[in-house]
Amino acid sequence: MSNYSTHRSQNKKSLQIAVGITSIFFVVEAVGGYLTNSLALMSDAGHMLTDVLALSMSLFAMWVAQRPATERHTFGYHRVEILAALLNALTLVGISIYIFVEAYRRFQNPPEVAGLPMMLIAIAGLLVNLLSGYILHRSKDHSLNVRGAYLHVLGDALGSVGAIVAGIIMLTTGWMYADPLFSLIIGIIIIYSSGRLLRETIHILMQGTPANIVPLDVRSAIKNIHHVNDVHDLHIWTLTNGIDALSAHVQLEPETPSYLYDDIIKDIRDMSKTRFGIEHTTVQIEQQQNGDHGCIVQDE
Repeated sequence: MSNYSTHRSQNKKSLQIAVGITSIFFVVEAVGGYLTNSLALMSDAGHMLTDVLALSMSLFAMWVAQRPATERHTFGYHRVEILAALLNALTLVGISIYIFVEAYRRFQNPPEVAGLPMMLIAIAGLLVNLLSGYILHRSKDHSLNVRGAYLHVLGDALGSVGAIVAGIIMLTTGWMYADPLFSLIIGIIIIYSSGRLLRETIHILMQGTPANIVPLDVRSAIKNIHHVNDVHDLHIWTLTNGIDALSAHVQLEPETPSYLYDDIIKDIRDMSKTRFGIEHTTVQIEQQQNGDHGCIVQDE
């Protein structure tokens, strides 16, 4: 089993466990927020609902991405996971905007909040979020899709912390502005944490070069292969996390025998995979002297 397949299996299991845990506690926190009249707790419950939706969407995207390639989608459906990550990032921004608007209203007229029940429910929510976060943490670096779900859970954990602190302040001082104040802080943190995810997903959808690959290094490595004279039209992009692709025109030295073409392409493919982790390689061979050329796709 390839590393990509292994990570996918681990990611799926982590998401399934996190969905179950988060779904159960969302109901508890939503009811608790309603009964205690706490914006911080209701904001946290609303964020937890989006966690359930985000985790479920991530699982669905993972299932769709496993579908085989077709004539209309020759690369398969891997990009569905990137779209899910983008939607998760946009949802996080939307949640933050809602929190800002509601916090502003409560600054104008802060309502009474039942601090102790709110704080107890928030503590339970924090424990749930920490457990879900721990489960997803091991998979977040292998998938933007999972990272989006992880950021939702992390945002919930921060929301729970904010609700706990706000509850303590209201219990000890009676200062009801603590509830909207910490909601505002939570919203700022959520927007900040989702910014990187949003940038990365857009970068992939724009077919940008993977952050861990330097095109000049790839070009140099290809030129160092025997019989290669030059490289041009080099393109490197990401289909989804763990699957990078490369295409290039490779100009060979004059008089290079055509029977060596397959070996040269194999050397380029093997080097691209072992040194740079590029899974899909497409190379067009160009023979400068006599105009011979070929186009052979080498994928693994």
